[in-house]
Amino acid sequence: MSVNFKCLYCDRYLSSRNAYSQHVKYCNELKELNTSTEESNNDISDTVSSINEMSLDSDDFSQIEELQSIREENLPPVSEISYQYESDSNYAGDVSLRSEEFENFDEILSESLQNYTEKSDTNMSNTLQELEPKSLTLQDNIEESEVEIKEFPNEAYADLMTLVTKHNLSNKAGNSIIKFFNRHSDLFQSPLPKNIETGRKFMDKMNISQLFYSKHCILVHNNREYFINYRPIKNCIEILLSNSEILQHFIFKYENKKHQGEKSYAEQNSGNWWKYAEASIPSSACILSLILYSDATTTDTLGKSSLHPIYISLGNIPTWRRNKEDAKQLLGYFLILFAKNEKEKTSPEFKKLVHETFHKSLKFLLDPLFENENGIDYKINNRIIWFFPKISTIIGDWPEACTYSLTYIRKFFMLEVFGTNNLRKYYVYVGVQKNDLIDTMQDQIILRNHENMMEHFNNNTGHSVSLEPVENYFWNIPNLNIYAATVLDRMHHLDLGLYHYQIEFTKGILGRSSIDKMNERIGAIPRYPGLKIFSKGLQSIARLTASEHRDLMKVMVFVVDGLLSDDFSEVYVKWNEMYILSRLEIFKESDLEKFQKAINEWADLFVILFRKKSDSKMKFPKFHSWIFHIVDTIREYGAINGYTTETYESLHKSYVKTPYRLSNKKGIEEQIMKTIRRKAIIKRRVTEELHKTLTALIYTSKLFEFKLLENPDLTENMIKGFAKFLECLDLFFDMLDIISAEDCRIKIFGSVTLKNINILRATNKFQNRPWFSNIAIAMDDAELFEYQSDNGTCYAQTLLITEVILPNKSPFHLALVQWYDFKSKKTPFVYDCPLLKLVEIYNFIEIEAIEEIVHIVPRFDTKDEYFVNKFIF
Repeated sequence: MSVNFKCLYCDRYLSSRNAYSQHVKYCNELKELNTSTEESNNDISDTVSSINEMSLDSDDFSQIEELQSIREENLPPVSEISYQYESDSNYAGDVSLRSEEFENFDEILSESLQNYTEKSDTNMSNTLQELEPKSLTLQDNIEESEVEIKEFPNEAYADLMTLVTKHNLSNKAGNSIIKFFNRHSDLFQSPLPKNIETGRKFMDKMNISQLFYSKHCILVHNNREYFINYRPIKNCIEILLSNSEILQHFIFKYENKKHQGEKSYAEQNSGNWWKYAEASIPSSACILSLILYSDATTTDTLGKSSLHPIYISLGNIPTWRRNKEDAKQLLGYFLILFAKNEKEKTSPEFKKLVHETFHKSLKFLLDPLFENENGIDYKINNRIIWFFPKISTIIGDWPEACTYSLTYIRKFFMLEVFGTNNLRKYYVYVGVQKNDLIDTMQDQIILRNHENMMEHFNNNTGHSVSLEPVENYFWNIPNLNIYAATVLDRMHHLDLGLYHYQIEFTKGILGRSSIDKMNERIGAIPRYPGLKIFSKGLQSIARLTASEHRDLMKVMVFVVDGLLSDDFSEVYVKWNEMYILSRLEIFKESDLEKFQKAINEWADLFVILFRKKSDSKMKFPKFHSWIFHIVDTIREYGAINGYTTETYESLHKSYVKTPYRLSNKKGIEEQIMKTIRRKAIIKRRVTEELHKTLTALIYTSKLFEFKLLENPDLTENMIKGFAKFLECLDLFFDMLDIISAEDCRIKIFGSVTLKNINILRATNKFQNRPWFSNIAIAMDDAELFEYQSDNGTCYAQTLLITEVILPNKSPFHLALVQWYDFKSKKTPFVYDCPLLKLVEIYNFIEIEAIEEIVHIVPRFDTKDEYFVNKFIF
């Protein structure tokens, strides 16, 4: 019996499904063309989003992030990033509309008609209506409802959107999940949205006040409106205060901390700033310490576009907890001004407008907290707490700090020829000229404050102290010295700053042959968990990230050993001593004295070795401010770990890069805000986190399994271990009074995960290189008199990892090791590291007895000498 198909949009009948499908597409296109311009534009935006096939997770970023981070370290100053040419704004990439726009309709149609049974022509229209996609019924009911939406309609709907949002799935991938579910669920009405775009729009309609976002027009320039996309600052704080885990450790009051009888500085509430701020408010009230962080970052690998986010956190949250992502909130995105031509871009008027707009944006974002001079109430654990919000620190790089403080970025100080984009400075001074930086004594420095800067501003003498001709918003904020609050950032100041200089100066002193030798040594450094190996040496130090600079710190002492004079190695030793001290979580006054001494000793040797290689003869501000001011900053705001950008930089991935790649590249900030809001909605429904439970031992990479006395097929690199295998196993059995090894089974593994999650390895090939872990073992008190040890610790190299199984006994988890001993009893330590040699002593030890995995580095150009790397941090 022939079947006719009636079009859903016109009265025409088609004789086949294929003709029907093609005709419906055509009618649908005509219908779309007849809609309003506004609706059409929205559809195009939706279509571009729907054909985005990208699905991103943390692993996908490994290669992209490596290139992105390098580019970001070399971004131009904020004042340059804050404007671009007007012509750039018209670029939005190529958008091609394909038949995929209607793909979902075909899939639903096919599904609807798969159970079609023959009916008369007169019933055809009714039949098609009955076979409408199941998911449409639920969604139509939702869309027609005018009830305020606060929750998902059902658990299945919520789980689907959680899956899509958490894993950054595209619309196409999500739609495939819906299709699969509807096809196999056998439900009368699908609980899912008709497509993912509908689900996203549903989430956008959910009324959750704390997740509200908006935009505000800050400026009209060249007939263009400039909006700041933002989240109300009070809402951001409420979200932080609603986190139960954060509240468990929340700090309310100043503590005059004592550690071993000495005044100590750890969290922010142990510093002088908190003490003085608390003294300025009623005793029954509490300080709400605001930490601001902002940084311009590129959105794509080519660096053609950028965004300028600002984040907020609270100094009331302990540092260890504040370093987690959920202890920070996105406040908004600063707008970027466009110059109409090169002449306007370089004009003083446009530069002034950029600075005025930045501070006008700050005023709009922050003023709601300071409108009431009597503080603000927040509900915490069902109690109303009276807070006085105070800005404590502003974290950022050098250009960012200059934009907040409205001081000149480059003109006042001479910069080094290389690394200009990485140069940062956080303290700026009155009365210290660039030629006097290296010779200035601390008591000769006059620090900036609001009073002397306002006086220069009002007297039009700001140029003499490198002050921009713009009124600073922060001059009107109580208990805040913006010139001290823009604290020194260790990552930009040391990792990407002074240490970068030290390596460049080192290369400048070494000849070409010595540089090649240095690169060979860097490539030959043994592996260690978490340590990057530069297999080809330093190809381009300008491209190194902060993390890679820190990896170099851990090994450069051994790389330069013996290349030139002893002082050459010593400057790297003194750097590491200073840097490791800077990472202390608690500073006693005696620690601060020790820290200052370490800084001075490194700086003195640094000047002696490298002054001739410095174009400015060491007269650059990073060097100066590190020597004179970091210790005072610790006394003011607590340990350095509390105000470094190391943990803030990762926010760009969640709040800029991932949502940018999921957008259609038009109206970026608003789309990103929507994506972030959806992720926040999903996080609110997740009430429990799955924590890893420590497993005793997890073996991987089984190499051999054999019965004792059999002859396994050994590889050449394992011969050394197996040559001692039976002898050492006999000794181990004798020690346990095991007489018979009959039916003993032995398994050999390439690696095993220890209780502390570290991985012990003994394999010929791991990523095409051998890896035999070195270990530290704590000796028994009775054995300490028989061996020379490093404060009770001895060292060994793992040769084999094995599991020995005897009948009626629990398995033995063993490692066959070869022991190290000190090279010389007279000089057991070099560079404060044990200097060892391998000895012909082998033993089986129980894996549970391993204290830790250590990094042991061969001493280059010597035979059988090894350093225990004590610079791992």
